Amino acid sequence: MRVFVAGGTGVLGRRLVPQLVARGHQVTATTTSAAKLPLLQRLGAEGAVMDGLDAASVREAVARARPDVIVHQMTAISLAHAGKPDLKHMDRWFATTNRLRTEGTDHLLAAAEAAGVPHVVAQGYANGNGIREGGWVKTEDDPTDPLLGTSAAPGMAAVRHVEEVVLKAGGAVLRYGGFYGPGATDDQVDLIRRRQFPLVGRATGYSSWVHLDDAASATVLAVEQKARGVFNIVDDEPVPANDWLPYLASCAGAKKPMRVPIWLAKLFAGEVAVLMMTEGRGFSNAKAKRELGWKLRYPSWRQGFKEELA
Repeated sequence: MRVFVAGGTGVLGRRLVPQLVARGHQVTATTTSAAKLPLLQRLGAEGAVMDGLDAASVREAVARARPDVIVHQMTAISLAHAGKPDLKHMDRWFATTNRLRTEGTDHLLAAAEAAGVPHVVAQGYANGNGIREGGWVKTEDDPTDPLLGTSAAPGMAAVRHVEEVVLKAGGAVLRYGGFYGPGATDDQVDLIRRRQFPLVGRATGYSSWVHLDDAASATVLAVEQKARGVFNIVDDEPVPANDWLPYLASCAGAKKPMRVPIWLAKLFAGEVAVLMMTEGRGFSNAKAKRELGWKLRYPSWRQGFKEELA
């Protein structure tokens, strides 16, 4: 198939494009910078410069590529685009990404309709944001948490927008867990090594992780199978922070994380960080494994963390 990857030079795009090419697909991948076109060429794609927030730019790029499917991986949370991670002010940190998930998604869907593209696969989110009631592990049938009244609320609203409009268009939304792999957790590991990533309170909040290569392989399956609906793309082992964070520190050769009280963490890191670490919910991947036939190279973050930091 002809596959159009919007956001081809992000941490996931760089792992996704080669997998698509290896499966025999013709890939056009976008970047916001002409300087990154050689990278896309090395990955096996035809590169295109595109501004995801400019409707005309998106329409032109999609029309030129004439794809059979569009894969929406546009974000702007790298250091180059958004600066250092800022959990206390996620509305600022994710401001451009939120626009890409609202305006950018709308531009891609409009371009898809204009060019007669029948299928869209888009990036969603599943890491600690399951509704904070009931069990600790959620399925696609459970609602996500809007985190109203926090700095993450605009981001959660943007993710909901992606799901609403892409599903209405008959596409698929892949709710990826927390990424790890080449380039995905460098900032976190750096903080852990400097003992600036503490455990908060009892740290019983759950996270769901996924290696970039596994996230990419699930995306390839969704493309090839013309999947529809929502899928949690996470590994087999949802896990509380009091388990994964000390383990990641050990893999990174760092000292054990310090533990701080909730009130102090709220003061320095903000409410969202505290909620995620104390009340976050993990996600089940049963639907993706059952319906897509997805098989993970890294079924557990334990194996993946160890191999990545070896």
